[in-house]
Amino acid sequence: MTVRRTLSAIRQSTNMVITAAIGWFVVAFNMVPAHGEDFVVPPTISKEARKALAQFSRAAASAPLPAPDDVEAWKEVQAEIEKKRAEANSAVVKQYQPRIKERKLGGVPILDIKPRGWKNSNNVLVYTHGGAYTLYSAKSRLMSAVPMASDTGLRVVSVDYTLAPEARWREVTGQVIAVILALVEEGHSLTDIAVYGESAGGGLAAGAVLKMRDKGLGMPAAVVLWSPWSDITETGDSYTTLKDADPLLYYPGNLKHCADAYAAPADQKHPYVSPVYGDYSKGFPPTLIQAGTKEIFLSNAVRHYQALDNAGIPVKLDLYEGMWHIFQVFNHDLPESKIARKKVSAFLAQHVGK
Repeated sequence: MTVRRTLSAIRQSTNMVITAAIGWFVVAFNMVPAHGEDFVVPPTISKEARKALAQFSRAAASAPLPAPDDVEAWKEVQAEIEKKRAEANSAVVKQYQPRIKERKLGGVPILDIKPRGWKNSNNVLVYTHGGAYTLYSAKSRLMSAVPMASDTGLRVVSVDYTLAPEARWREVTGQVIAVILALVEEGHSLTDIAVYGESAGGGLAAGAVLKMRDKGLGMPAAVVLWSPWSDITETGDSYTTLKDADPLLYYPGNLKHCADAYAAPADQKHPYVSPVYGDYSKGFPPTLIQAGTKEIFLSNAVRHYQALDNAGIPVKLDLYEGMWHIFQVFNHDLPESKIARKKVSAFLAQHVGK
């Protein structure tokens, strides 16, 4: 009887964590209507952005995510997120009408996305999606890849890398590199290839390129980072100064669990994990970094920009007043989002295929 009660208590505790975790991501990523009074809505942003920002809620702040090593709990949260985002991603596909093909490159599953009216070109954009390394997929991030393909006119290869904690940073960065090298084997030059990623995908994009460079594999032509999680430790001024202003991101018990699921604490300042610590004096592609002034990752963007700029790498830091974390993804139709993608398109046109 005692054993039964203990097992029942464990199951109940696990279910509570999973339910809370799902609740956090549902609210935090604007899946349901929220309070509208929890954050300052500045008059300096578009009326569309003001309306969107008013939907966010602070209620998600205290909800925990699964323990870093609880693979089964993470899988349940991951599955729930995929279901929650299906309708929104279907709407994006209907709006933009791309051609999407599932396949593998270098043994890694990818979505091959070609925008409507795509003209045959060797230029390709490799995409590493966000989700704190533990959530989302190529399918549930079509809301990022599809508008990007449309606005740039580029074929986008969205890497469906293995999520943590099932896979950790060494394997995941290796998967991204495998996709890039497979494109080269298909006949692309590295000068035809750019890489972009948002949030954790931004850290992954930069970390994988550093790893390519250090292994003597060459580097792609350009890198675009949206609100990159360039340091997965809680380091940087904005983690403190903007913690009450950020409508999406919370570190203790949330992002901290994701960081520990992706990399052991002793590895978290490795340049391939937290690329803000990379040695860029050895070279790096031209880079565009975009972020908002309302996110705790603002310091990541600024510090990463400084690391690149101080090493003489061509880099632009493009900040957006009053914008939240990866606004270009979850609110892809905002005027600010369209401006951001227009700048990405101009940047890529300058560097890719030259």
